[in-house]
Amino acid sequence: MNIGRTLFAQIMEYVPWKTFGRIVDRHGGDAGVRTLDCADPFRVMAFAQLTWRESLRARELYATESTGLDIDATIYALDSTTIDLCLSLFDWAPFRSTKAAVKMHTLLDLRGNIPTFIHISDGKMGDVNVLDILPVEAGAFYVMDRGYLDFARLFTMHQAGAFFVTRAKRGMNARRVYSTKSDRSTGIICDQSVHLNGYYVSKDYPEHLRRIRFNDPESGKTLVFLTNNTTLPPLTIAALYISFTASGITS
Repeated sequence: MNIGRTLFAQIMEYVPWKTFGRIVDRHGGDAGVRTLDCADPFRVMAFAQLTWRESLRARELYATESTGLDIDATIYALDSTTIDLCLSLFDWAPFRSTKAAVKMHTLLDLRGNIPTFIHISDGKMGDVNVLDILPVEAGAFYVMDRGYLDFARLFTMHQAGAFFVTRAKRGMNARRVYSTKSDRSTGIICDQSVHLNGYYVSKDYPEHLRRIRFNDPESGKTLVFLTNNTTLPPLTIAALYISFTASGITS
């Protein structure tokens, strides 16, 4: 059995660890850390670079893991988070008059909670703009909040063969085309096919949308979902969004 030191361990000896430690201390990088300190992810990324790893994703490990929903397709959750920065140190990322910030847009595969797409932008970038660069997978579900409600962009996703689930904004101007019979005891108030009113918005999304009004028994709130999927039961659509909020990617 080989008990010698690995080549990678020998390479790591050339890292100026004292300087590395001073930088970590200066910026409080290990403050509150219990297990993995700053040196550990550095070693992971160094190993990935030296061994020509194209990705750190582990989606194969969770390919058969259940999402708790009766859906065979891949389910993605899309959201963003704003990271505040010190303006004096990060003057290249102005956000407000007294602070800097960057925004991290993350697409999370709910089977394993694995990030499959991350885009770092300045803090001023609107969430909806990330839909222009988001990789779209035909047959997959993309669950997102109202910040991504742009009908032209959603119609592009629809034309690509993907499904979306989002929430309607208040005052959405749409007319009911027909309604599907619903069992209100399940929390489903209505399940409708709607067409958008208004000249421009109807051009942005010229086809029918599915609108589901759901009374959440836990919060007592009434939620209105929009989707282009017409086959899944309405409770499954509601469960998709609830799994999105439970994923930890959003509040």
